[in-house]
Amino acid sequence: MRREVLTWSDVDKLIDYLVPQIRGRFDSMVIITRGGIVPGGMLAEALDITYILTASVRFPSDFPGMQPEMVKYAIPEFIQFPADETLRGRRVLVVDDVWTKGRNSVTVANRVDAAGGIPEICVLHYKPSYSLYPGYAPTYYAAVTDAYIIYPWELDRGPEMLGAWN
Repeated sequence: MRREVLTWSDVDKLIDYLVPQIRGRFDSMVIITRGGIVPGGMLAEALDITYILTASVRFPSDFPGMQPEMVKYAIPEFIQFPADETLRGRRVLVVDDVWTKGRNSVTVANRVDAAGGIPEICVLHYKPSYSLYPGYAPTYYAAVTDAYIIYPWELDRGPEMLGAWN
């Protein structure tokens, strides 16, 4: 798979491309951890969204042993998610860094909808060829790719790079 390493300048350009696409005002933002934290913060500043919440979700298929044909049927585990009353009746921008399979974004948006919120999904990169949801795409995205994206906040960081895991 082709790899693409982005700079902070590249991310700024992606945010600058996204902001004019976004229609109307959002009452709140739900940032999907971990990948959505940086772009979510940047978008919150640019769009003047101050009501910011986070969602953390994982799928059993993210761990060894899950058979590939079962991936799309995996039941998510919500590690953290906002209370329904914080979403009810609000227009919510759901933010992540990349839509590869789409599981995280779709799962979080569906749960926002079930809580009575009105979700729209925003990502920096959209990978339609990998998506588990044909015919369904993020509401807003800055670029379409098939590359493995490495964001600047992922470079040379983490315990293994800092020598904490020896």
